Amino acid sequence: MDAASVLPALAAVPPGVLTGAAAATVVELADPLDPQTVLTRLRAAAASPGPLVVCLAGQLHLDRRQQLPHLALARTTPATLRYTALPWHWLAGELGVRPPGTTTVVADLAVDPELWQRLTAAPGLLHLGPGPLLYARVVPAPRRGEPTTPAYLRAWAELWRSGARLAPAAAHAEAAARAVTVAPAPAPLFLTPAPVPTPTPAPPDRTAPEPAPVTGAVRVPVAGPAPLPRIPPEYVSAGPSGSTAPAAVPALVPEDPHPAILAAAMAGRHGEAAAVAAAWEHEALRRHGPRSVEAVHWTEVRADLARLAGEPARSCELWLAAAEARLGLLQRPDDPDVEGAVDRAHHQWEHIGDPDRARALGPALVDLRRRVPGRRPGALAALTRRLG
Repeated sequence: MDAASVLPALAAVPPGVLTGAAAATVVELADPLDPQTVLTRLRAAAASPGPLVVCLAGQLHLDRRQQLPHLALARTTPATLRYTALPWHWLAGELGVRPPGTTTVVADLAVDPELWQRLTAAPGLLHLGPGPLLYARVVPAPRRGEPTTPAYLRAWAELWRSGARLAPAAAHAEAAARAVTVAPAPAPLFLTPAPVPTPTPAPPDRTAPEPAPVTGAVRVPVAGPAPLPRIPPEYVSAGPSGSTAPAAVPALVPEDPHPAILAAAMAGRHGEAAAVAAAWEHEALRRHGPRSVEAVHWTEVRADLARLAGEPARSCELWLAAAEARLGLLQRPDDPDVEGAVDRAHHQWEHIGDPDRARALGPALVDLRRRVPGRRPGALAALTRRLG
């Protein structure tokens, strides 16, 4: 994918046109090198309360070990995919918790053959969670030396520059038609969100048992099943003929979500599991606030999901956040929940393969170990020796 070719067209779009606001800020990452840098920029943008538009052009590859799509960055090679590319579910984790209707993602992607086969059967693999509206063109990667141009994203840029005030769905239809005219073969997939009916909240069941945590995450009392909105399952793919096929994305229902999340993770659908957990965390934050055991519980669930996805650095980071949050709730350093969070952070830190990432997380872990020594003699001494 010749991603850089669309940058001049996007740069010519007035920032306010992108978001519909009087003023806006544009951050451009052209050929970014480091996935952590991209994640930091994305997290900062996602934290903004205003409308957010994310434009992506590039190549998606399937990590064969984790069976997860990754967006290639400037130094990505097949051998270094897990360490130099941006995991797609990181996008879902950061964008999926934003309020519905505030986030639009427009993507023009070329994918490797194995991922192409999976997407034609289940486009929901690129699901980003309940909040973002995803509009995308996905094409199979061409043979080496025959780059694909981001005609779909360029068409969006032309529509924005023309001054047309089209709704995103209408802009997608026009951009898709133009892209097919420019590059009629091979037939692409066009991904769009379908309307989601608003469910009637179920009354809380005060007699419901305490939900079981995911894969050994710390058990936290939660007062009955929360009546949450469903995650949009109706992602569809449409070719030039207009035919559609539903994607198999389970809905978020008002029952105990933990078994469904665990089942998705154990089946290798890590992005889907992370997106659903992030949606429940967002609801816990909305209902109970950031300084609540309910919010901490979902941070711990996400940490365990990162472990299952083979992301020890991300898991360590989330366990550190959970431990700090529990201490902030005035739980004692020898509380089993606090000790468990620090022990899990330490364990995941020891499995980080990237020395730079391990060094970056080391000081926070040392600080926590000093306050929460745990029940393993010599844990702090061993940690400081490894850090040198």
